Amino acid sequence: MDDGVDSAELQSELARLKEEHRDLDRAIEALESAPVYDRLQLQRLKKRKLTLRDRIHRIEDEILPDIIA
Repeated sequence: MDDGVDSAELQSELARLKEEHRDLDRAIEALESAPVYDRLQLQRLKKRKLTLRDRIHRIEDEILPDIIA
């Protein structure tokens, strides 16, 4: 972690992103269960969720990098 970001900051960011990801999951489920919903809004929520998932994976890799000998 040579960019000046410490482990506690990464853990905090990771927790925040995971919470947002769960919130998006619930929002998507609620939207999909509605009799009529905005497909564009659903598409945007899903795209945001994928973006978050990628950021979560990057942070997890930074916290626990793969060790290949």
